[in-house]
Amino acid sequence: MYGLTMAAFLLAVFVNGKICKDPNMVSANDFFFPGLNMPGNTSNPLGSKVTPVNVNQLPGLNTLGISLVRIDYAPYGLNPPHTHPRATEVLVVVEGTLFVGFVTSNPADPNVKNKLFTKTLYPGDIFVFPEGLIHFQFNVGKTNAFVFAGLSSQNPGVITIANAVFGSDPPINLDVLTKAFQVDANVIKYLQAQFK
Repeated sequence: MYGLTMAAFLLAVFVNGKICKDPNMVSANDFFFPGLNMPGNTSNPLGSKVTPVNVNQLPGLNTLGISLVRIDYAPYGLNPPHTHPRATEVLVVVEGTLFVGFVTSNPADPNVKNKLFTKTLYPGDIFVFPEGLIHFQFNVGKTNAFVFAGLSSQNPGVITIANAVFGSDPPINLDVLTKAFQVDANVIKYLQAQFK
């Protein structure tokens, strides 16, 4: 119970799943996060690194409805298709050239297809990804890139689509995925193998 006595636990105020800290125990460090000037390590298969600053890293954000991230990209690095179930994201490019986009989801009219919105961004450009919509960023430049992004929740959450669908444990039933994606079972097996 976070080191609280039972009486204190019962009296504690939960906000968004977090206990509000006793005001007498709050310090300047609860509102401080060092290091966003340092690039993240992009030596991974995707060539990107997200450094989050949300309520889990910065307790002073609790109840404020905001958070941010720094995202670093190697040349041709990708922040893969993902969604934030609890936040809209506004991204500003600091260095590099990014191809970004989001796709609408399940339009009310069954005759209308999901629509992809994309843009190539340069330093100083800003792009908004609406809450809950699948989006991505791809470094199309030959140099490193980085951005800062603000999110409209102190705990925006993230669901990376490929990891969730093809990397679950236990795996989603092969019949479910072959029917959902309308591909051969060997394609699904190949994709699942990439996330083991």
